[in-house]
Amino acid sequence: MVKIIVTAVPGAGKSTILKKVVEKIPSIKIVNFGDIMLEEASKRFGINDRDELRKKLSFKDYKILQEDAAKIIAGMEGDLIVDTHAVVKTVYGYYPGLPSKVVEILNPDAIVFLEFRPEDILARRMKDLSKDQVGEKRVREIEKIEDVEEHQRISLEMASAAANHASCYFFILRFLEPQKYPYQHADEASLKIIELIEKMKHGGESFRE
Repeated sequence: MVKIIVTAVPGAGKSTILKKVVEKIPSIKIVNFGDIMLEEASKRFGINDRDELRKKLSFKDYKILQEDAAKIIAGMEGDLIVDTHAVVKTVYGYYPGLPSKVVEILNPDAIVFLEFRPEDILARRMKDLSKDQVGEKRVREIEKIEDVEEHQRISLEMASAAANHASCYFFILRFLEPQKYPYQHADEASLKIIELIEKMKHGGESFRE
């Protein structure tokens, strides 16, 4: 069994990448950490969406939900990719999406960080503003290039710290050149993640290259 955490900032195209992974490895399960948290928050507190999750819950309850979501995911069988963010932007500053206790519970084999050109991330966020998904308009915070650069830098640092705490592999995928065709980065990232999964499943005995 292989368990990998894949993380990126909002608007990076992570969901598209992971869909492409599943197309090639149908047996792998993708679990969205935020969805599990929201399900638990709905049961316990009547929370309806992620905005309420961030705005209505106390800091203590939010931490408990993170840990409980990690326990639910840790109990899942089979090869698993956990889709999450390394940091969450709040009115008080950045908050770890993978705090020490959560990453201990998840106990991943590897953490993958996806990095993209800030221009591409902003373009995807603008595109999201014009989309309707499941009847609701997707609205992401539209930031400046400098804000996205900072968010990615902090996310990379947090993801690296989480991998260090979990004593797992840390894998960085960078796509800092303009795409030559639509979904080029998604195609390439999905293939790299699949390659990592296959190596860990079949070549895990080799520690060095």
